[in-house]
Amino acid sequence: MNKPEPLPVKDRAERPAPVGFAEALRFWLKLGFVSFGGPAGQIAIMHQELVERRRWISERRFLHALNYCMVLPGPEAQQLATYIGWLMHRSLGGIVAGVLFVLPSLFVLIGLSWVYIAFGDVPLVAGLFYGIKPAVTAIVVQAAHRIGSRALKNGALWAIAAASFVAIFALNVPFPAIVAAAALVGYIGGRVAPDKFKAGGGHGKAAPSFGPALIDDDTPTPEHARFRWTRLVRVAVVGGLLWLIPMALLAGFFGWQHTLTQMGWFFTKAALLTFGGAYAVLPYVYQGAVGHYGWLTPTQMIDGLALGETTPGPLIMVVAFVGFVGGYAKALFGPELTFVAGALAATLVTWFTFLPSFVFILAGGPLVESTHDDIKFTAPLTAITAAVVGVILNLALFFGYHVLWPQGFAGRFDGISALIALAAAVALLRYKRKVIEVIAASALLGLLVKTLF
Repeated sequence: MNKPEPLPVKDRAERPAPVGFAEALRFWLKLGFVSFGGPAGQIAIMHQELVERRRWISERRFLHALNYCMVLPGPEAQQLATYIGWLMHRSLGGIVAGVLFVLPSLFVLIGLSWVYIAFGDVPLVAGLFYGIKPAVTAIVVQAAHRIGSRALKNGALWAIAAASFVAIFALNVPFPAIVAAAALVGYIGGRVAPDKFKAGGGHGKAAPSFGPALIDDDTPTPEHARFRWTRLVRVAVVGGLLWLIPMALLAGFFGWQHTLTQMGWFFTKAALLTFGGAYAVLPYVYQGAVGHYGWLTPTQMIDGLALGETTPGPLIMVVAFVGFVGGYAKALFGPELTFVAGALAATLVTWFTFLPSFVFILAGGPLVESTHDDIKFTAPLTAITAAVVGVILNLALFFGYHVLWPQGFAGRFDGISALIALAAAVALLRYKRKVIEVIAASALLGLLVKTLF
């Protein structure tokens, strides 16, 4: 006699009890302190906690939200947390989830940035960073490989990536112009050859259910998440005022050309260009923060990326380091208040970097979801992602040049840094080691080298 098939998990488990705002707040706070591993690691943590263990949201609804966040500029993991918080507890829930995803990282980076700028010449710190810098070069190469293997599906997209590399490497074309050109090519390509510009589907199809979820596949869209023009306008106006008032105050108190005002303006533009993740916008940040404004040096930029890789929160939080070093080095409020200047600058650039992400989620969620599979909407984004690959490759070459020839091509080649970079690349690409493990091992190698030699 055949045994009856077991009931699906969905039919055997009970739906979780409603989640109160305080319980959700505690989870988002915890997530802010443990969200290491870049966007892939952060999304994996949220999936494990929210889909598998707590069952606050179903697999299919989780992926639906993630795919929405993937087509927006900005850090997708932070936006995903904001989206789910908004879906569960309205606008306040989304704001709390998004802010707590970032806040611990801001405090940690302000502290680490101060240690770096004040004690960076101490042998212990110098030795650690000597090993970390080559590892960062390998990490950026891995990012180009990871994004490229997913995004470059045909010859047209490979051509866009190659053209973007030539544009930024040989012609020094500004990053916003590259993004705009790629978007135009994608828009035209989506009409002329739509098969070449279909979105890759990034995250695959939903897996079997882990049990009935609080927000399940068949749960109706909450009333507050339904699209209304009045709500869209209201959120857009509030978001605009939250940007305009601080900018007006900065310009009024300090003037338009002041460092803090220019930081606010520059990082607002950077926030709207983060298609493809933090690595995509880093070349733009470098062009402005290092090349144009001189807020920090190329070496400090590499060190800042290393700090960003070793702290919780979105990698784009490296902007807090840029702000702190710029404000501290410029001594904006005098030599006695350098820390205050750095901390204020770090906080301001974080505000202007993340504000657009909240507006996109709270205002555009219902609207953009309905256009996610529209080729006219996705084709430009597919082309932008391809262009990002070429830009990141240029960033890897930039980092490699400054790490391996610290005094320029006329100086000596640093063979030890090359070996550390090679070992880090093998660990990341061949053995799939975690970024935090590679950075830690490289830092110890650097300290050992500096101690022995």
